[in-house]
Amino acid sequence: MPPLAWLVAAAVAGVAAYLVAWPAWRASRERDARDANTDRYLAWRGRGPSGPPPREGMTLEERRRIIAGIALGVLAVLALIAFFASS
Repeated sequence: MPPLAWLVAAAVAGVAAYLVAWPAWRASRERDARDANTDRYLAWRGRGPSGPPPREGMTLEERRRIIAGIALGVLAVLALIAFFASS
Protein backbone atom coordinates (compact mmCIF):
# COMPACT_ATOMS: atom_id res chain seq x y z
CA MET A 1 0.00 0.00 0.00
CA PRO A 2 1.31 3.49 -0.70
CA PRO A 3 2.36 5.57 2.30
CA LEU A 4 -0.40 8.11 1.78
CA ALA A 5 -3.04 5.37 2.07
CA TRP A 6 -1.60 4.35 5.46
CA LEU A 7 -1.76 7.96 6.63
CA VAL A 8 -5.39 8.27 5.50
CA ALA A 9 -6.24 4.97 7.22
CA ALA A 10 -4.61 6.22 10.43
CA ALA A 11 -6.58 9.47 10.32
CA VAL A 12 -9.88 7.73 9.59
CA ALA A 13 -9.34 5.17 12.36
CA GLY A 14 -8.37 7.91 14.82
CA VAL A 15 -11.45 9.99 14.06
CA ALA A 16 -13.65 6.90 14.26
CA ALA A 17 -12.14 5.99 17.64
CA TYR A 18 -12.94 9.45 18.95
CA LEU A 19 -16.50 9.43 17.59
CA VAL A 20 -17.23 5.98 19.02
CA ALA A 21 -15.65 6.24 22.47
CA TRP A 22 -15.96 9.89 23.53
CA PRO A 23 -19.78 10.04 23.89
CA ALA A 24 -19.77 6.89 26.04
CA TRP A 25 -16.97 8.24 28.24
CA ARG A 26 -18.68 11.61 28.64
CA ALA A 27 -22.06 10.03 29.48
CA SER A 28 -20.47 7.85 32.16
CA ARG A 29 -18.62 10.78 33.76
CA GLU A 30 -21.72 13.01 33.68
CA ARG A 31 -23.82 10.30 35.32
CA ASP A 32 -21.24 9.87 38.08
CA ALA A 33 -21.15 13.62 38.68
CA ARG A 34 -24.94 13.85 38.73
CA ASP A 35 -25.18 10.94 41.18
CA ALA A 36 -22.55 12.54 43.43
CA ASN A 37 -24.46 15.83 43.42
CA THR A 38 -27.68 14.03 44.37
CA ASP A 39 -25.94 12.18 47.21
CA ARG A 40 -24.43 15.42 48.53
CA TYR A 41 -27.81 17.12 48.43
CA LEU A 42 -29.52 14.27 50.26
CA ALA A 43 -26.76 14.24 52.88
CA TRP A 44 -27.18 17.99 53.34
CA ARG A 45 -30.90 17.48 53.89
CA GLY A 46 -30.19 14.72 56.42
CA ARG A 47 -31.67 11.96 54.26
CA GLY A 48 -28.48 10.59 52.78
CA PRO A 49 -27.42 6.96 52.99
CA SER A 50 -24.94 6.01 55.66
CA GLY A 51 -21.50 5.18 54.43
CA PRO A 52 -19.99 5.87 51.04
CA PRO A 53 -22.45 5.89 48.14
CA PRO A 54 -22.25 2.89 45.82
CA ARG A 55 -20.76 3.63 42.42
CA GLU A 56 -22.79 2.41 39.48
CA GLY A 57 -19.98 2.34 36.92
CA MET A 58 -20.32 2.06 33.18
CA THR A 59 -23.20 0.36 31.46
CA LEU A 60 -22.55 -2.60 29.19
CA GLU A 61 -23.14 -0.48 26.08
CA GLU A 62 -20.68 2.15 27.30
CA ARG A 63 -18.06 -0.52 27.94
CA ARG A 64 -18.54 -1.91 24.44
CA ARG A 65 -18.14 1.52 22.90
CA ILE A 66 -15.00 2.24 24.95
CA ILE A 67 -13.47 -1.10 23.94
CA ALA A 68 -14.34 -0.46 20.29
CA GLY A 69 -12.75 2.99 20.55
CA ILE A 70 -9.59 1.50 22.05
CA ALA A 71 -9.44 -1.08 19.25
CA LEU A 72 -9.83 1.64 16.62
CA GLY A 73 -7.17 3.71 18.38
CA VAL A 74 -4.73 0.79 18.29
CA LEU A 75 -5.54 0.33 14.60
CA ALA A 76 -4.80 4.03 14.02
CA VAL A 77 -1.43 3.75 15.76
CA LEU A 78 -0.52 0.64 13.75
CA ALA A 79 -1.47 2.39 10.52
CA LEU A 80 0.67 5.37 11.53
CA ILE A 81 3.60 3.05 12.22
CA ALA A 82 3.05 1.44 8.81
CA PHE A 83 3.05 4.93 7.25
CA PHE A 84 6.40 5.77 8.81
CA ALA A 85 7.83 2.38 7.90
CA SER A 86 6.78 2.61 4.26
CA SER A 87 7.83 6.21 3.64
